[in-house]
Amino acid sequence: MSSSTRVALVTGGNKGIGFAIVRELCRQFSGDVVLTARDVTRGQTAVQQLQAEGLNPRFHQLDIDDLQSIRALRDFLRCEYGGLDVLVNNAGIAFKIADPTPFPIQAEVTMKTKFFSTRNICTELLPLMKTQGGVVNVSSFMSIKTLKSCSPELQQKFRSDTITEEELVMLMNKK
Repeated sequence: MSSSTRVALVTGGNKGIGFAIVRELCRQFSGDVVLTARDVTRGQTAVQQLQAEGLNPRFHQLDIDDLQSIRALRDFLRCEYGGLDVLVNNAGIAFKIADPTPFPIQAEVTMKTKFFSTRNICTELLPLMKTQGGVVNVSSFMSIKTLKSCSPELQQKFRSDTITEEELVMLMNKK
C-alpha cells in the first residue's frame, strides 16, 4: 500500500448498517475499504462473507471504547496509507428492551460508546484526513426521539450552531 492508495474505513462494519456500508463502498469506492470490528472473529467472518461475494475489504480490529485500539488503528492508517480519505463512524451500542441491566448503567455505557468513544475516534483520526476527505456519522432515530424528550432549554443548547466542543462535553457529562 502507499499514500497514493485511497482508503475508506467503517467502524462497526461487521454487521447491520455498517456491514451494508462496507459492501457498497467495496462496490463503488475507488480504493481500499477497511472493515473494523471489536471482535476479531466476527470481523474476519464478515470479510470472508464479502469475499464470497467477490468483494475485497481489509480487516482491522477496533474497539472504539479502547483508546489503545484506536491508536493502533491510527498508526496502521498512517503507516499503510499516509492518512485517511473516508471515515464512517458507525460503531455503537444498543441494549435490548428486555435487558436486565439497570437503566443508569445502560445510559452510562451508551453515552461512553456513542459520544465519548466516537469523539476519541475523531480526535485520533481526523488529523489523518487527506485533502478532500470526508466523514459520515451514523446515528439512529433514537437520538432525535431522545432530544425531543429533553427540556426546551436543553434542546436549544444541543441545537446551537455556536456550541463549542468543550460546552458539548460538559453537557454530556451532566447527570
